Amino acid sequence: MTTHFIAHDAADTVGVVVVEQVKAGQEATGWIMETDETVTIKALVEVPLGHKLALADIKNEDTIIKYGNDIGRAVSDIPKGGYVHVHNVKTKRW
Repeated sequence: MTTHFIAHDAADTVGVVVVEQVKAGQEATGWIMETDETVTIKALVEVPLGHKLALADIKNEDTIIKYGNDIGRAVSDIPKGGYVHVHNVKTKRW
């Protein structure tokens, strides 16, 4: 079984795509490292290698958690299986 994305912490709201891009409509398999759990999420759009896939519905202004760390806030609603990147996430610094 191929692992398409990983998340370090069970509280992560995004997983990072590893090995190869995830295609729209693909059932992507992920590994949650903290719990050694495998999860499956249907990708709504193509997510490039090294980029982030939403592991749950994320609402506008919600904090984005990657590798157990706050990496910013959503600036729009992001559905589970959506592409999480600079177009819908901003830093909290400014």
